[in-house]
Amino acid sequence: MLLNSKFPVKYVISKIKSEMIFVLFLGLLVKFFATIYIDYIPEMPLAIPAFIGTAISVLLSFKLSQSYERWWEARKIWGAIVNDSRTLVLLLQSFLPKEESEEIKQITYRQIAWCYALGNHLRDLHVTEDSEHLLSKEDLHTLKNIGNKPLGILQLNSLQIANLKARGVLTEYNHVQLTNIIMRLTDSMGMAERIKSTIFPVTYVKVLHFVIYVFIITLSISLGEIGSMFEIPLLIVISASFFLLEKTATHMQDPFSNRPSDTPVTTIARTIEINLKELIQDNDIPEPYPDHGFYRL
Repeated sequence: MLLNSKFPVKYVISKIKSEMIFVLFLGLLVKFFATIYIDYIPEMPLAIPAFIGTAISVLLSFKLSQSYERWWEARKIWGAIVNDSRTLVLLLQSFLPKEESEEIKQITYRQIAWCYALGNHLRDLHVTEDSEHLLSKEDLHTLKNIGNKPLGILQLNSLQIANLKARGVLTEYNHVQLTNIIMRLTDSMGMAERIKSTIFPVTYVKVLHFVIYVFIITLSISLGEIGSMFEIPLLIVISASFFLLEKTATHMQDPFSNRPSDTPVTTIARTIEINLKELIQDNDIPEPYPDHGFYRL
């Protein structure tokens, strides 16, 4: 997640570098042909590029709106995961006697491991890389045969809660309460996976880029009387604003792509780990993840 700190200009430029090179080439090419075939090219009133620019603004507004909605939904999902993780441990401590503290610890550690595993799963990273130390050898052996590791971890916790119910440690009401928490966590995982797997239509981006390039051509012809020294920089500045907005929308529409603009799932998972270990009075409480310059992991 991006922070309210100074943005490195190099990072911003790198996101639109290829587009700006193409705009420079396109502007010089149009200027060259407009100079050679000046008698054959009709006058282009500024109203035409102005109309196309308005159309681009509408298209960008729609994409930005949809992308922000996806990004914000992802953040709300992880906010719900934080709340449900805390609630799970609090209910376990409320329902189980002190003699079952080891059971509480096992479920708590699995819940922490689930948060790390889900974040890595959504980012297409090694799923259990940050959570292997939180799981027992038996759990790791069971998860080897399961493709969706976060789902497998939830299943292990669900089975252990069912076992506590079978032993008579949990009442029917207690079991229903804890099962509802597991169901809510499963729902959150499914919603996050839906955002990850639903791709914004590629044709929309292609059409938007095409319209921007048409805008550059028409604007270049309209500004024919202006010298190249002023025309080319003006084209680059105007097109850069459009492409920056488009790139911003593109990055926000996939909040689990392991980029600086992502939902900070690793930082949130670490916060959950600290909170839950404090609740069970664990001795191995880690430090919060530090910020990585202008963003959080």
